[in-house]
Amino acid sequence: MRDPMSRVIIKLGGGMITDKSQYKHLKVECIEAVVTVIKDIIDSGHSVIVIHGAGSFGHIESRKWGLADGCNPDIEAEQDEAVTKVRSDMLELNRHVISAFETQGIDAESLPPRNWAKGVGISFRGDLTAFVRGPSDAIPITFGDVVDIPGELKFGILSGDHIMVRMGIELPDVTACLFLLGDADGLMDGPPWEPGATLIEQWTATDAIHGSHDSDTDVTGGILLKAECASMIASSVEQVWLLNGHKPKRMLEVVLEGDAVGTKILN
Repeated sequence: MRDPMSRVIIKLGGGMITDKSQYKHLKVECIEAVVTVIKDIIDSGHSVIVIHGAGSFGHIESRKWGLADGCNPDIEAEQDEAVTKVRSDMLELNRHVISAFETQGIDAESLPPRNWAKGVGISFRGDLTAFVRGPSDAIPITFGDVVDIPGELKFGILSGDHIMVRMGIELPDVTACLFLLGDADGLMDGPPWEPGATLIEQWTATDAIHGSHDSDTDVTGGILLKAECASMIASSVEQVWLLNGHKPKRMLEVVLEGDAVGTKILN
């Protein structure tokens, strides 16, 4: 059994909760199924933090206007409009996620990074104390977002995966960090859509990885970034896993039993 007072941090991948190829296309049933299992984790006495990706609510427009690279003086006016639009779309996606929790009778609070973080990458500046809560408190929910950057760049994209790293390392009592994927059981030894690709059950940062990054839609690094971030967290957290978001009960198996079908990331 896991420590009943432990803290569990769960990342809902953007490709799991949305169709990244279609602008603002939500996967409602998938979100609902995941939230049902998260409720089971909460009911077992664990504190939970949820971070969700942007998916098609953020990546498509961000890619179109190069928001990940910061301010471009040649298209600054268009970028400013895009920043406003992406931030609005991300709040819309976040409301959908919050609503799924409320439907299950779970009190949840939105904490958009634009309000508490500046800068991008794992060295972003931001106060994480608002995320330290007990099992009976409202679940804090945050997400990858367009945040302000001091200086000429003005703005950039703070990835939810980088938020995961900081929370996993810095917050107290974290015993599990779970990355939920939308297209695979975990890390695979080849592209998951290719015949013969098999699951890598354990992985360390020194192992090779044959992942993919769709630069046409994903502006924050895809599976390669997740594996890198997960390996950093594994130095501080016992249970760090990449799991199939379409098999949400595997989250509960990791939290309660310490094992499941997926990829365990080792230090």
